[in-house]
Amino acid sequence: MDYSLQLLMTLPELVLAVGSIVLMLVAAWGGHQSTKLVSWAAIAVLIGAGIALAGPASSGGDAFDGLYRADMFAAFSKVLIYVAAAVSILIAPRFFQRTSGDDLRPEYPVLILLSTAGMGMMVSAGDMLTLYVGLELLSLSSYVLASFMRRDARSAEAGLKYFVLGALASGILLYGISLVYGFSGTTLFDGIASAYTGGERSMGLLFGLVFVFAGLAFKMSAVPFHMWTPDVYEGAPTPVTAFFASAPKVAAVALAVRVAIEAMGPALHDWRQIVIFASLASIILGAVAAIGQTNVKRLLAYSSINNVGFALIGLAAGTAEGVAGVLTYLAIYVVMTIGSFLVVLQMRGPDGEPIEDIASLAGMSRTRPGLAAALAIFMFSLAGIPPLLGFFAKLAVFMAAVQAGLIVFAVVGAAASAIGAYYYLRIVKTMYFDEPAPAFHGKPGMVEGGLIALTAAVISPLGWPLLLPLGAWTMLAAKALF
Repeated sequence: MDYSLQLLMTLPELVLAVGSIVLMLVAAWGGHQSTKLVSWAAIAVLIGAGIALAGPASSGGDAFDGLYRADMFAAFSKVLIYVAAAVSILIAPRFFQRTSGDDLRPEYPVLILLSTAGMGMMVSAGDMLTLYVGLELLSLSSYVLASFMRRDARSAEAGLKYFVLGALASGILLYGISLVYGFSGTTLFDGIASAYTGGERSMGLLFGLVFVFAGLAFKMSAVPFHMWTPDVYEGAPTPVTAFFASAPKVAAVALAVRVAIEAMGPALHDWRQIVIFASLASIILGAVAAIGQTNVKRLLAYSSINNVGFALIGLAAGTAEGVAGVLTYLAIYVVMTIGSFLVVLQMRGPDGEPIEDIASLAGMSRTRPGLAAALAIFMFSLAGIPPLLGFFAKLAVFMAAVQAGLIVFAVVGAAASAIGAYYYLRIVKTMYFDEPAPAFHGKPGMVEGGLIALTAAVISPLGWPLLLPLGAWTMLAAKALF
């Protein structure tokens, strides 16, 4: 294949990599005064990377002898990642100004761009080494982002916990990759799939499969590798938490789908057992553990664990319909999650300090009716209550599981979703029926207010016209893997 065409296939990552390096130099020479310029330039870079997806980057096939894959599946995942990254940059300046009394530093958007480049490599990986390089670029940037507020003890603790546990998970993943390589003789997904095709698979390949999925489960924050999520989400700055709950989640789930279908597709019955266990455990534990939470960011952390469990239902099906269901779920989940964290950003005390207690939401329907209505929409949608789009997200993965013959699994997952509905509805009850707590101070900025209104409208029945094109796009993206 022509080398220039291969470069065009990787153009989104090239745009992100070059853009982040250039903006890093601008930040180094410009100092704090360059923050606004770097932030808007970073958003422009993300838009440029999105535009680059329109060419061979979405349909070019394999590049660099199979190390990199440019297809519709990767393109769809990258669009979600770029949108979440851009929102995380947009909402950061006002948060840092009101929280620490100090302007946002220009390193923040640069770190977001670097982690986004890593996520792009992850979802386009056609080789275990490409996968690992992209994953580590994301991880190293994320450790710094979690501890970005250096003078805040909780932020520093979040970064340290994330680093220690992330290093352990990377070691587990790398050990699994080494086992797969040792017993298959290749790190390319196509070659690994050929090794799993044989009638009698070696024990080494099965152990490699287990360790690879364990490492990926950590990045998805799926049970039993979820333990870092509540502490990191609570301690990290809220814009960073919104980023962690959206973009890296999409990248991790998309990566797991690609590895499962392309590299280990012939071992479907082996990894399906792992996925079903992780799915049900994440749904149940995420729901039960969230019930006793008093901190809204910790509650949303357990909500993200719960939602990963639902996304994995589609993966367990192992079909194109299942993968399309996963992508549909991720798209709607990103909008619901970003909207929820945008509301959390408005929870401020008289001195501008963040308020994170769920009890402080009491009576918000009377003190901030618009904000309460938006949060109620997000909570009802996360609970999967029709006619909001969260219902259709759950319906997509349940239908895929039923079509694949996993009827009992789908029924248990649907029943377990009722547990999660409790803590979502508890927030709505607190806002609308409890005696009012002191009103939050300050009003949403123009950007934040516009994003809250937009995300709430998309999730509401006003977003129904988007379901048909979304379904067509996700099916097109899913078929790229089969």
